[in-house]
Amino acid sequence: MVPDRQGLRRGTARLVAAVVAIGALIAGAPSAAAGGGGRLVPVVEGLNGPRGVAVAPGGRVVYAEADGSFSQVITKGRHAGSVEQLGTVPQQFLAPAVAVGRRGQVLALTVGGEPGTGGATLYRWTRAKGVQAVADIAAYQQTDPDPYDLEELPEESNPYGVAALRDGSALVADAAGNDLLRVYPNGHIVTVARLKPRVVAVPEELPDEDPEGNPLPPGGTLLPSEAVATSVTVGADGSYYVGELRGFPATPGTSQIWRIKPGSVNAVCDPEAPRKGACRRYADGFTSIVDLGAGRHGSLYVLELVKQSWLQWELGLVDPPVGGLFRIRKRGRSPQELVPDQLVLPGGVDVGKHRAVYVTGPIFGPPEGSPGVLARVR
Repeated sequence: MVPDRQGLRRGTARLVAAVVAIGALIAGAPSAAAGGGGRLVPVVEGLNGPRGVAVAPGGRVVYAEADGSFSQVITKGRHAGSVEQLGTVPQQFLAPAVAVGRRGQVLALTVGGEPGTGGATLYRWTRAKGVQAVADIAAYQQTDPDPYDLEELPEESNPYGVAALRDGSALVADAAGNDLLRVYPNGHIVTVARLKPRVVAVPEELPDEDPEGNPLPPGGTLLPSEAVATSVTVGADGSYYVGELRGFPATPGTSQIWRIKPGSVNAVCDPEAPRKGACRRYADGFTSIVDLGAGRHGSLYVLELVKQSWLQWELGLVDPPVGGLFRIRKRGRSPQELVPDQLVLPGGVDVGKHRAVYVTGPIFGPPEGSPGVLARVR
């Protein structure tokens, strides 16, 4: 069986080579996207596997790198371009996710790890106290197993996305637990919603076996597939929005976005009943979502790791692994792609005032450093 989250776990030589070969696409984007749609303007270059990004007040943008560090860059005023490292959290297989909360505090979320190791943990940074651990997500998931697990790993945790709430608590999307959690400032955790699997058809273009020689199911075979909740943002309406990567077979066009009623506890996001309850489907038809950003007036920005799916990239069917950034102006509107063909393995997106959209990537990089960049969409 092919694990359904390997696209977020590996940094093999093949993946690193791909990043090195094509990283210039994001760092040196053309002056205009093919067919229109904007361009990328580098803000900070030479980063190591950047992922999390959060726009803060006062023209500050916080971003995180693969070594566990998170920094801020000033984008306005006489200090524009200055960069300050704020802190570090324990290094994991990917850079942490970040969010900016009230009074300038920064939330940093590490990806999967065993309880007590520093992985799968939410941290809070303030200038006065530095980095402090808030909650061990992995430990909580040991007590809150996924009832819809398909891999016989119901207690597994890989917290991947984070968003700050006005009361000082945080929302955490767990890509292994397939759920959305709320972490209070004192470390108390509640489960906001659970995402159920979806039945999808195996893509016709998949080979008969994976690179290790394991057989793959024939194209068209219907299989249940885990949601893999990678991303969360708070919309202008106060609702919680959660995006899916989609587990094996990572069928393109089957990643959903869910809208969850604020204050929900134990809601269920059910693809068989997408318009019932406190969790309802907001959008469908995306592929391998890794981050969401909320704009003003109800717009939503959707970031895809690889537009042809993470699995097809892992199987060597996609070269280069081009991602996508889309804007949904309002529910029911067709998504508009921004900067087409200019993003390679993007890691994070966030939106500030006046539609200031920032992205990071490539998400994977070689040990000696990668051609990673924090860029603004123009």
